[in-house]
Amino acid sequence: MRRRRFLAFTATAALLAACGRQPKLAALPAGSVVLAFGDSVTHGTGAAPGEDWPTRLAALTGWTVVNAGIPGDTAANGKGRIGALLDEHRPALVIVEIGGNDFLKRRPQATVKEDLRAILAAVRAAGAQAVLVAVPELSLLGAVTRKPSDAPIYAELGDEEKVPVIADVFADVLGEAELRADAIHPNGRGYARMADGLHAALRRVGLAG
Repeated sequence: MRRRRFLAFTATAALLAACGRQPKLAALPAGSVVLAFGDSVTHGTGAAPGEDWPTRLAALTGWTVVNAGIPGDTAANGKGRIGALLDEHRPALVIVEIGGNDFLKRRPQATVKEDLRAILAAVRAAGAQAVLVAVPELSLLGAVTRKPSDAPIYAELGDEEKVPVIADVFADVLGEAELRADAIHPNGRGYARMADGLHAALRRVGLAG
């Protein structure tokens, strides 16, 4: 009886662990075209030219990373411009980092979530793989403690759309004063830390070597 209970427990634990794993994606060789789609944080605001995380990620992976970050862009606007970028660059992978400006504009998170879902749908329709970078939400606790936390809609979308989510990397950078140019942008050191964190996460899901 004890052995039967142990085997049942082991099987249940294995099932739960499997459910909690990030989706595995196909590895991308050096030279693959990757679209970094986002706002000022993808653009590299707060650092010198060439210090943005897409440029640093390209150096770490050997991929051709196209920086499609526009300062001030929102998920609401982004769903309208993603199609042209996909047609132009034909990326194998799209890394989506957007939503912070929507939060600053106090747009409901449920609405932002659906805009992000539309962006993911466009990526999927173009035959590319997608990865979401979680963006910190606006919160009084985060402002007081200087420890921002990811908006929950990113983890929810990851589960619902079966898309890998890179959690805590952006939030952790903003949580350290020496890595910030201002309250919402990393500096050069922050973008380097962000690129390292993104690279490590992409390796965990099988995309990067």
